[in-house]
Amino acid sequence: MIPLILLRYRRRLITSNTEPVIYSETFMLIVHVHVCVKPDCIAAFREASLENARHSLQEEGIARFDVLQEQDEPANFLLVEVYRAPEDAARHKETAHYARWREGVADMMATPRRSVKYQNDFPPDEGW
Repeated sequence: MIPLILLRYRRRLITSNTEPVIYSETFMLIVHVHVCVKPDCIAAFREASLENARHSLQEEGIARFDVLQEQDEPANFLLVEVYRAPEDAARHKETAHYARWREGVADMMATPRRSVKYQNDFPPDEGW
C-alpha cells in the first residue's frame, strides 16, 4: 500500500497510479453572502457595502470582494468574498471596517443574511 501524503499548501490534487485522489488541508475559501435589504435602505446598504469592500481589498488574505446587486430585484445583494485561506475569513471579521459594516447594516436587512461557503476547484489558486 502506498502511504497517503497530505501537503500543507494550497488545495492541490495528489495522485498515484493506484491510490485515490486526496487533497491538501488548506484551500481558498469563497463565501457567498445573500442579503435582502428593506426597500428604503437600498442606497445606504449599497454605499456601506462598497465602503467595506474597498477596505477589505486592502487585507492581505483577501483575493476578491465583490458587491453585486440583483437587476430584477434591487433589494437583493450578493457579496462574493474570496479568501486565500479559511483563517483569513476569521481575520477579516476582526477588522474595524467589518465591525462598522455589520453594525451599520444590521437594521437595513429585511431578513437575516445567509452565507454559503465554497472551496476553489478552478481556476487554480494562483489565478486569483
